Amino acid sequence: MRRVLKGVILAGGTGSRMYPLTRITNKHLLPIYDQPMICYAIDALVKAGVNELMLVTGGTHAGEFFRLLGNGQGHGIHRLFYAYQERPGGIAEALGLAHHFVEDDKVVVMLADNVFERSLRPAVEAFERQTGGARIILSRLEDANHLRHLGVVEFDGGRRVRRIVEKPEDPPSTFVVTGVYFYDGSVFEVIPTLRPSGRGELEITDVNNYYIEQSALEYDVIDGFWGDAGESIDAYYQVNDFVRAHGANKD
Repeated sequence: MRRVLKGVILAGGTGSRMYPLTRITNKHLLPIYDQPMICYAIDALVKAGVNELMLVTGGTHAGEFFRLLGNGQGHGIHRLFYAYQERPGGIAEALGLAHHFVEDDKVVVMLADNVFERSLRPAVEAFERQTGGARIILSRLEDANHLRHLGVVEFDGGRRVRRIVEKPEDPPSTFVVTGVYFYDGSVFEVIPTLRPSGRGELEITDVNNYYIEQSALEYDVIDGFWGDAGESIDAYYQVNDFVRAHGANKD
């Protein structure tokens, strides 16, 4: 039986790196050019052919997402579900809340502050052809200082991913992991085995490294611009300026 690819958009967190902008709203509701940030993540998945979505959020402004999106049909979504994360417990924990939504299907997980110049459709179609396991999207960055703040891929001699290193002092490559992850249904068996990191969260890098150890992780390198608008206030304005000048999610 063919598995449906469902989408999970993660829009939780405290947004502490975005203070004081996030004192009055969730960071994913801040505007990027002419629409709220969350709309770019929705647009990215819908244009790529993923139209059954769950939005996971938390905090005191969760109701604002429902006010903005409603049942999702105005944004091209066929079915939209919501889940509430009680506390900031990490990306992997937030994904775990979508277990009953995804069930045994495949899932693409997108962090709602990630903005792409180019369409995600090629990666979505590649994962639909993939028999199982996981897939990640990489972006190439040349700024060594920026690399030290991200998850960086280390390759083996055959350009397979050997591991993902978080915030490396000496980056093993110039390829970083963006906030889009694809998994088969086994991810919900992996998440309960994780141990909290030093910051008390279940880390998505640990999930990805598990699939690497099983030789079950593939990757795509995205063309064009990629930005994490929630990384800092400076990054937020950089993404805003790029989208205003060049647009986003283009085929």
